[in-house]
Amino acid sequence: MSVEITSLAARGDGVTEDGRYVPPAAPGDRLTDDGAVLAGPFRAVPPCRHFPTCGGCQLQHIDEPTRAAFTAQRIEEALAAQGIAAPEIRTPHLSPPRSRRRASLRAERRGGQVIIGFNEQASYRIVDLAECHILRPELFALVAPLRPLLADMIPERRAADVQMTLTDQGVDLILSGVAAEGLQAHEALTAFAQAHHLARISIDDGLGPETRWEPEGVTVTLGNVPVPFPPGAFLQATTDGEAALVAAVREGVGEVRTVLDLFAGLGTFALSLPAKVLAAEGARDAILALKAAAGRSGKPVLTDHRDLFRRPYPAKDIGRFDAVVLDPPRAGAKEQSPEIAASGVARVVYVSCNPATFARDAKALLASGYRLDWILPVGQFRWSTHVELVGLFLKQA
Repeated sequence: MSVEITSLAARGDGVTEDGRYVPPAAPGDRLTDDGAVLAGPFRAVPPCRHFPTCGGCQLQHIDEPTRAAFTAQRIEEALAAQGIAAPEIRTPHLSPPRSRRRASLRAERRGGQVIIGFNEQASYRIVDLAECHILRPELFALVAPLRPLLADMIPERRAADVQMTLTDQGVDLILSGVAAEGLQAHEALTAFAQAHHLARISIDDGLGPETRWEPEGVTVTLGNVPVPFPPGAFLQATTDGEAALVAAVREGVGEVRTVLDLFAGLGTFALSLPAKVLAAEGARDAILALKAAAGRSGKPVLTDHRDLFRRPYPAKDIGRFDAVVLDPPRAGAKEQSPEIAASGVARVVYVSCNPATFARDAKALLASGYRLDWILPVGQFRWSTHVELVGLFLKQA
């Protein structure tokens, strides 16, 4: 006797037709009475030896069409929880393997050895990476040489954080929780940076990253404009996913003259739009970087350093623009959304990394006479349950 796995839960566990959770299982698998899982037609062979222990991936065991359907399903369920009927949900855009250009890893010293990797699922234990199918090769290539470097910098039985981002000049590396004082440590960091052609290396002792090596200014190119990249700044996870988001935002904005870009970050969208843009962002380093890049490039982008949670733009100011783009953090734009809804601005393009807060904010827009025209799901975090999206809202006459 067996029961069928009919769906996937939000964290990637299979769910049987009688409501039991089975990790890791795929829709179409069958769960037998003795707890064994019989593979069904939608199961895939996980490419990585660390799956399912490693917390970097949750969905290597399902095939591509099923993963795409799961991405769209997460959005539909979030909308339904707010009583919103799903609009046109476009075919999800999924980034390919080995495309992640930023990652945060953990490192721990055990005796004379250092282990580096992602934490295990729901655990603080670190999976020592022997391979990785999500990271860009330039990032994974640093894992092995980092072990001897960190052996003298991490206290025994203590953990450190390793943050890597691929920039125009190479990998930007931030190490936290390490002891890196004195001439010997400085020389070791410099030699490592030179040997591996790093763009920058910084140490964060709890007060923010302190640059130890940066032979030239580090930049990331956004909208064909090199933008100064502050250590630890936010960047879309993959260039592939970023391109999909930018294309959807440009389509949603359409041919307009003026755009208000809220939660603008470094200018991922502001620098890519063929319009006059006012970009607002609460992170000081990011907005200063965008201001400098826009000034050098001649792009028609004005900047505003503004905390949009404490000081959201008022409706009367928003209404002066032809379109609004917003890309808030996971918490969404609870304070800003009612002002956008009351503004009457013709087009609202909402980029979200959390379908639940997107649906919550969408409810305010829909109640004010907007129509949710379409949604593009984007899966930048390969084989994870993380879902991003772009949604277009149009003001109805």
